Amino acid sequence: MERQYILDAIDAALCAGKDILSIYNDPTSDFQIEKKADNSPLTIADKKAHAAIAGYLQKTPYPLLSEEGKHLPYTERCAWTTLWIVDPLDGTKEFIKRNGEFTVNIALVQNAVPVMGVIYVPVKKELYFAVEGTGAYKCSGIVGLEDGGVTLQQMIGKSERMPLADARDHFIAVASRSHLTPETETYIADLKKKHGSVELISSGSSIKICLVAEGKADVYPRFAPTMEWDTAAGHAIARAAGMEVYQAGKEEPLRYNKEDLLNPWFIVEAKREH
Repeated sequence: MERQYILDAIDAALCAGKDILSIYNDPTSDFQIEKKADNSPLTIADKKAHAAIAGYLQKTPYPLLSEEGKHLPYTERCAWTTLWIVDPLDGTKEFIKRNGEFTVNIALVQNAVPVMGVIYVPVKKELYFAVEGTGAYKCSGIVGLEDGGVTLQQMIGKSERMPLADARDHFIAVASRSHLTPETETYIADLKKKHGSVELISSGSSIKICLVAEGKADVYPRFAPTMEWDTAAGHAIARAAGMEVYQAGKEEPLRYNKEDLLNPWFIVEAKREH
């Protein structure tokens, strides 16, 4: 896999993040507008971010599947063995609530498996990136790459390898503190029987998968609907950090570029030993 592609994806995510922040931080942006309206800050930011990402990724030989292009017929997509799966602005509620927990998600998928992932959190200036066989990394305080470019090794040199060392004495699950589905409540009750105390931590968008990849949490159960572009980048990062995103109740991981782009329920946790 061309190493340049991860740098293209990082460039694309940083540029999209800058475009999103230009709307998010604009004092004239009216966050009261109906979120799906053409003139809403959310719609404008989403479109700008999508255009920025598409501009960078069209330099690569692979097609792009994103929330914007979700209506492409499967008869066309099914021939794509390698493709980009992108969510230009993941965490619409977080964007509208202005809590900063939204992300740009870019994944490269090969034969239904995410092999490269980039997640950028523009407000926090945090970048997560991973390449299969190279590892998963977190780079803090980044807003753009230097003119003249950087190498992947230079990027890795500025970053921390995940999972990060984290000494703690209790089990942590990622779950909404306010909206627990009955299935999630049951799952957490079972965790408590197994581990004693279980701390719940919450976050928006694909940051939830990153919390497990980083080692800040042990598990993230998701018993609610998500789409492939919500998880593909996080899944690549989790895999490269020694984790996996399993279909709930099964040993198989999530698969991508399916006919139905809706994900089944899933659990993010350490890779299981067979």
